[in-house]
Amino acid sequence: MHHIPVLCHEVIDFLKPKPKGVYIDGTVGLGGHSAAILENSGPDGRVVGIDLDVEALAIAKDRLHDFEGRYSLINGNFAEMDVLLERHSVHAVDGVLFDLGVSSLQLDTPHRGFSFNHTGPLDMRMNAGQSLDGASQTALTAMNVVNDSPMDVLTDIFKQYGEERFAKRIAGRVVQARQRGRIETTTQLAEIVKQTVPQKASKVHPATRIFQALRIHVNTELENLVSGLDVAIPLLKPGGCLCVITFHSLEDRIVKHRFQTLARTCICPPKTPICICEHNPSVEIITKRPVLPSVAETQQNPRARSAKLRAARKL
Repeated sequence: MHHIPVLCHEVIDFLKPKPKGVYIDGTVGLGGHSAAILENSGPDGRVVGIDLDVEALAIAKDRLHDFEGRYSLINGNFAEMDVLLERHSVHAVDGVLFDLGVSSLQLDTPHRGFSFNHTGPLDMRMNAGQSLDGASQTALTAMNVVNDSPMDVLTDIFKQYGEERFAKRIAGRVVQARQRGRIETTTQLAEIVKQTVPQKASKVHPATRIFQALRIHVNTELENLVSGLDVAIPLLKPGGCLCVITFHSLEDRIVKHRFQTLARTCICPPKTPICICEHNPSVEIITKRPVLPSVAETQQNPRARSAKLRAARKL
């Protein structure tokens, strides 16, 4: 599968991979960023790749075959990165990357249910219901959420995670539609949304924010991001870099605020006349503003157009 890693040159510039360095790709996906890190950390730099998606890990393993012996792939959640790495005897690292959001593999595979451009079951689970050892996993699916949630819960999901201004109207129409029969496919849901909201001359499909909201809710993505940031910083060696690529404002806001908190030199209450906290910042923010993809990159890879990269260095 053809895969173009987003903002790859910029990630390498910040991580500065080096020989003998150890790097964590917390969302390894199809392995594009990991391959670039390994290429730039030869001959003996190491990458540990983590991903919930077993299908993606299989493709990443094939892509990284030229670096045999220099990488490990782990099926798991980057929010539990500290525990996963402990099991692999990794205690400190030189860099961490989170490339958030949905991958090309997930979007382009109809049975995964992430895209309204293909008819498929309303699934949207990152883990695809299967672990590496073959054990079946039960997890919430978008189909469960859409068909079983009360209207007020649906409204909150669409509003909070999709920032959808017509959240209540769409939730009401979904509840009406499911009374006639379960909503089971991506295109069924997309058509309901399309018929509910006012049509505008826009390249963005009216169901985009609804699908985003359901995916975030099903996979508890924002909660995982907060936990992932909190476990990544302590794992970094002094001078180590954390890079985070986000694809919507909710994620970017979390990263921005967490970096700002970690970089603060004073955490005294606002009205304290003199600093008495003796607080030491744990990171230096490298990107005062998020790094955006170039015009050339978005032309080559349209899915990169909403990407933002923020980076911080461990003090």
